[in-house]
Amino acid sequence: MVLEQPLAQPAGILGKRQKIGRAAASVESLRLLIVTQFFPPDFAATGQLIEELVQQLGRQDVKVRVFTGQPGYAFAKGSAPTVEQHGNVWVRRSRMAQLFPGRIRGKAINGLMYTLRAILHLLGRAYRYDVVLVTTAPPFLPVVAYLANLLLGLPYVCLLYDLYPDIAIELDVVKAHHPIAKLWRWINRQVWQRSSGIIVLSDSMKQRVAQSCPAIADKLSVIHSWSNPGQIVPIRKADNWFARKHRLIDPFVVMYSGNMGRCHDVDTIFAAAEKLRHEPILFVCIGGGAKRQPLIDRVAAAGLDNFLFLPYQEKAVLPYSLTACDLSLVSVAAGMESLVAPSKLYPAMATGRPVAAVCPPTSYLGPLLTAAQGGAVFDNGEGVALAQYILELSHNRDKAEALGAAGREYVQANFTPSVISQQYLQVLQTASKASM
Repeated sequence: MVLEQPLAQPAGILGKRQKIGRAAASVESLRLLIVTQFFPPDFAATGQLIEELVQQLGRQDVKVRVFTGQPGYAFAKGSAPTVEQHGNVWVRRSRMAQLFPGRIRGKAINGLMYTLRAILHLLGRAYRYDVVLVTTAPPFLPVVAYLANLLLGLPYVCLLYDLYPDIAIELDVVKAHHPIAKLWRWINRQVWQRSSGIIVLSDSMKQRVAQSCPAIADKLSVIHSWSNPGQIVPIRKADNWFARKHRLIDPFVVMYSGNMGRCHDVDTIFAAAEKLRHEPILFVCIGGGAKRQPLIDRVAAAGLDNFLFLPYQEKAVLPYSLTACDLSLVSVAAGMESLVAPSKLYPAMATGRPVAAVCPPTSYLGPLLTAAQGGAVFDNGEGVALAQYILELSHNRDKAEALGAAGREYVQANFTPSVISQQYLQVLQTASKASM
């Protein structure tokens, strides 16, 4: 199958794209480029979600190319093939290795170098694509698609995982009136206004972006993250090798799996664990992040023995690690509810276990869990209430099972790869046709 047949140059500063090329694209398969720094074998959740998305789109006869970076967070692989093909999906990786990905400065340098490579890749190959889907991994990456559109007229859709500089401002890394913050917001507005569509992960994120740039309100689409309930299925702990390996069968296990970063609330979880220190309840934290080591230090200082810390798990292990619990935890720190949307919620619900969310009352997590009837929601700082809920479920396993089953059913109806990929495809097709 020919994926690189050149068409006329797209409209832009360097000239208008010929109409015959766009007309052909509207009839033939959509030719999509996805630009994102993270893609498997990286274990970053954003990359794993993109992999599932492109697999679904490829099955729908979309010709997908992914331009990504070399792995920086993989387990045993320091590099990956420069080019891979799986059916309609081609993956091309930058040849540049990641430098010190565990350090903030290293992450920034890696993101900048990848962005520069992405600019060169896209400007040299724009004629091969009908539309670009560009992520905010790294946060300044959408500038790449903006330049391709400005120079060559190639339409693009922004996928906003999180909102910068707002997160940096909320974390007090930079002041709201600092020149860097002002410049970043100005760039955001330019990028968003020139885009053909903007995908955000929650209604609260949509409201935040619309307030920041009212002119693009009609371009915003809310498309949730998802989980694959065909891969993550309920497994009894007694039948789960991961639970046996880590001695999780007997205690009531409360699991936090994923990034423990600056945007997440671990204080409320710690407070609940302190209240339950004498109960047969174990808190299992799988993953990493900026708040992981401080939490480990606090647990040690308090003399708590009801915590188990494990590293990130390979994707193949997730169906077992995620189901090796009786209750899953998801958290968002105060002030972050409209800036981030934890993707860990959806696989947690797919396990058939109830979910307890710790978040501000304005977070989208509350309405979603309420609609699913799959768990409970607690405000930041409500450690006592969270502890009481955990204790209640540990004494009422039937209720826990009913909540978990309801949550899984809700995911199966609303947040599967097949359902979500259709929503993406609609936005991408609309963006492609709008530029004709």
